[in-house]
Amino acid sequence: MKIDHTALYVRDLDGARDFFIRYFNAEPSEQYHNPKTDFKSYFLSFGNSARLEIMTRPGLDVQNEAQMRTGYIHLSFSVGGRDNVDELTSILKDGGYEVVSGPRVTGDGYYESQIIGVEGNVIEITE
Repeated sequence: MKIDHTALYVRDLDGARDFFIRYFNAEPSEQYHNPKTDFKSYFLSFGNSARLEIMTRPGLDVQNEAQMRTGYIHLSFSVGGRDNVDELTSILKDGGYEVVSGPRVTGDGYYESQIIGVEGNVIEITE
């Protein structure tokens, strides 16, 4: 058994797609559009790992921004080494994204950083 994909609602579908393409080398599917509901989505592939489905539709509420809550908290991307964590964190910071922690070694031994990415979603970058 494996996780096939996870899904994320966003308001700016194309902006979210472009974020994951630019910073995480995502390969997007063709856009799906249901004209009855105006639901739109892309599946984003990241090599051989689980996919991310980004979706939008009219009438979305903005999520609670508190990070200490139940439910979805972050997406984590392994980038293949500490130097890559440092480099991507720096690139994202220079791109205007807030770094909320790291790069650092966590108490459980991971080398990681966390940024506030597209539409306020936390992205973890780990080796």
